[in-house]
Amino acid sequence: PDVVDAETRSRMMSGIRGKDTKPELAVRSALHRRGLRFRLHAVRVPGRPDMVFPTRRAAVFVHGCFWHGHDCRLFKMPSTRQEFWRAKIGRNRERDAEVGEALRAQGWRRLVVWECALKRRGAAAVEDVADRAQSWLLSESPEAEIRGP
Repeated sequence: PDVVDAETRSRMMSGIRGKDTKPELAVRSALHRRGLRFRLHAVRVPGRPDMVFPTRRAAVFVHGCFWHGHDCRLFKMPSTRQEFWRAKIGRNRERDAEVGEALRAQGWRRLVVWECALKRRGAAAVEDVADRAQSWLLSESPEAEIRGP
């Protein structure tokens, strides 16, 4: 059973941001400090990535582990309304796969940074993620994923 009524829970869930989240801002800030310049939420790129590096044909997504159903310690299927959440998170995963295909078809490279990669060791985790993201950006690798332990 939920500790708040349905109306309050609905209001709380609708207030969760889809962009400019704390993990996204941390990664953006770290990459910007390293001199890497990017566009934000480019509408002409499939999936509206969190960061786009046009000269490198690279798209970076910072995914929340809960919303994208990541198989890590941060994801736990809610115990209430399980059918709803299974469908919602399942559709998010399907959309992620479709976006990946669309990016590949248009010649874009893709990096996914998972929220769990930023949840350890505080600032050191952000710098570690930024190091790995920068290495990937400077490489020719088509896809990569940065995940937590």
